[in-house]
Amino acid sequence: MSTPPPLPHITAERRLRERARSLSRAQRELILFGSALIFGVLLMPLLIWVGGNRVLGPYTHGQNPHAGPFSLLADFLIGLWHGSAVFWSVALGPAVFILLVRLFWRALHALPRR
Repeated sequence: MSTPPPLPHITAERRLRERARSLSRAQRELILFGSALIFGVLLMPLLIWVGGNRVLGPYTHGQNPHAGPFSLLADFLIGLWHGSAVFWSVALGPAVFILLVRLFWRALHALPRR
């Protein structure tokens, strides 16, 4: 009896792991923190809009009482362009979260074992 062929998702996962291992550490870090920055700049404002729209009501933009998520995203990008610390803290939030999780993980593993 021959062995069955490997499942497609297992081989795809294996190929992805091999490709990630072939990258240098600097390349992996750039991909990770670049993705976190893109998430923070593009998706966080939209997630904030969803939560705010559900809890606080519609987003008001100037004379438009029912502005959509892209009005908030445009205002967010303008705030980034002007250098507002609040907007930058939202944009850099996912990257800072990754750094804090890594710091906690290292500190946890640095403790002596009992």
